Amino acid sequence: MNEFVRTLEPARPLWTPEEFEAELRAVGSERYHDLHPFHKLLHGGKLSKGQVAAWALNRYCYQEAIPRKDAAFMSRVHDRELRREWIHRIHDHDGQLPDEEGGIERWLVLTDCLGLERGYVTSMAGALPATRFAVEAYVRFVVEQPLVVAAASSLTELFAPSIHRERIAGMLAGYPFVNDHVMAYFKRRLSQAPRDATFALSFVKSHATTRELQEACVDAVRFKCNVLWAQLDALHLAYVGGMIPPGAYRPEG
Repeated sequence: MNEFVRTLEPARPLWTPEEFEAELRAVGSERYHDLHPFHKLLHGGKLSKGQVAAWALNRYCYQEAIPRKDAAFMSRVHDRELRREWIHRIHDHDGQLPDEEGGIERWLVLTDCLGLERGYVTSMAGALPATRFAVEAYVRFVVEQPLVVAAASSLTELFAPSIHRERIAGMLAGYPFVNDHVMAYFKRRLSQAPRDATFALSFVKSHATTRELQEACVDAVRFKCNVLWAQLDALHLAYVGGMIPPGAYRPEG
């Protein structure tokens, strides 16, 4: 008789839907990038036009990656109804011909007003290396993680409306080169982000069927917050701290 008895840890109970949602939302109050010092400067009107341009240029890399991330997600989905719901995220960013320009076009209106050539912006040649690495890490995460965990990484949208409202008010008040037209991207996201977040939250709560999956979904929101935070760390180091890496955009003057 084997004298060694293997003991198994009892399975941890599922969080209730309310507990699970509270865990997901708690990540935002601790880690969302509205807390980052660079955003405090941006929204407070404390940056030069060149520093704002550096932010918009680097943020374009993230905007450009969103529809690629969502297309990667959809390529894994066998549920037609889920694909039909998720595809509007791509339409929101890429637009639908002939009458909807999409979020990426609206972002380029912002970079236009900041004096950046569109070809330079869309080439992403002047973006910080850390920006590119962080953005592509997000795309890979969505490709590689279980579907419900991949979906959970989008739940930073739960926290987005507040930062958009703060950004609209702060930038309009703080920068004479900004107007309502160039802030159109953020104004549109005030309605798009809550719609997307409501659907994704319902999907995650119903499909995370073990405690392990629930915890992985919370970790996915943390990961996404880290992706956003890392981009701002790089911007702050380069354009506030003065450590601009070779090949990256350098504001005039």
